[in-house]
Amino acid sequence: MDEKVLELLKTYDGPELRFMEVCGTHTGEISRCGIRRILSPKIRLISGPGCPVCVTVTAYIDRCIELAMTAGTTLVTFGDMMRVPGSKMSLRQAQSQGASVTFVYSPMDMIALAKAKPEETFVFAAVGFETTTPVYSVLIREALDQGLKNVKLLTSLKVMPPVIDWVCSLACNEKADFRVDGFLAPGHVSVITGSKIFEPLAEKYQVPFVVSGFEGEELLASIYGLVRLAGRGVVMNMYPKVVSAEGNITAQQKVDEFFEPGDASWRGMGSIPDSGMYLKKEYESFDAGSKGLDEDHVANKACRCADVLIGRIESEECPLFGTACTVDHPQGACMVSTEGSCYTRWTSR
Repeated sequence: MDEKVLELLKTYDGPELRFMEVCGTHTGEISRCGIRRILSPKIRLISGPGCPVCVTVTAYIDRCIELAMTAGTTLVTFGDMMRVPGSKMSLRQAQSQGASVTFVYSPMDMIALAKAKPEETFVFAAVGFETTTPVYSVLIREALDQGLKNVKLLTSLKVMPPVIDWVCSLACNEKADFRVDGFLAPGHVSVITGSKIFEPLAEKYQVPFVVSGFEGEELLASIYGLVRLAGRGVVMNMYPKVVSAEGNITAQQKVDEFFEPGDASWRGMGSIPDSGMYLKKEYESFDAGSKGLDEDHVANKACRCADVLIGRIESEECPLFGTACTVDHPQGACMVSTEGSCYTRWTSR
């Protein structure tokens, strides 16, 4: 790391700048590397809606539980989905009451499960952003090629530009009650989409986007780029070794083969137009009822996950943080996932 860059970030004394990272992995690495402690008090980093588990609404969790409670059906998921609160319980609590739930490390594990028990229906809880959607396209193709009829998806797949647009509409104007001056654009998502996908938003709101890698020095360099670009509607790719302007065309084509955009609900934010991805009609036999899952019940009304997710407040400003809400007893999704802002802040104390 260039010492001049580090010194500027430590001693910056201009107007306060608030930069949002919209990637849960960035949130975790910023905390792990102690980057906030390095920066000038006038450079603030805030977390955004980049944790897929955190933005999943309770209606989706409830549907997962309903399927897992259905005879002859097993819900397959990643481990961090197990503790996300639904309207009445989590998947882990449902499992203790007899729900059939198993977790895996890769969606492709579904193929072996389905072949081993052809009489059982296996439903994968397909949660994620642009990074993971291509994998589900490959899963459906493999199921088709092998003639498997007992593989299904319950999708909560989302795309980043519409939700960033939604955040910008609140935070990137003179009348905003909270402000975002630039974005650390998600490196993993950008591998698929390409960096140019953020150009319309940069131009529309006149804020910079810097596509960043995940190492400490890469993050610091990207934050430095945001400081230098503040007030300018441009996109800078600081992760060129894996991100191009156009992105991964092959992955994009796989997604386009099986999925199409539609409105989707985000925890605490409501329905955002064209922010979700759903299986196309010709593949609806693989869908386990993904549409219409809009209800977003908040069990503890004091929980402010919704405000944390859009950068209105930081985790520590939630009245439940560290008291009623801890990693062992999460009240909201931000404290559940390892990519969640509250989880990261709590475990890095």
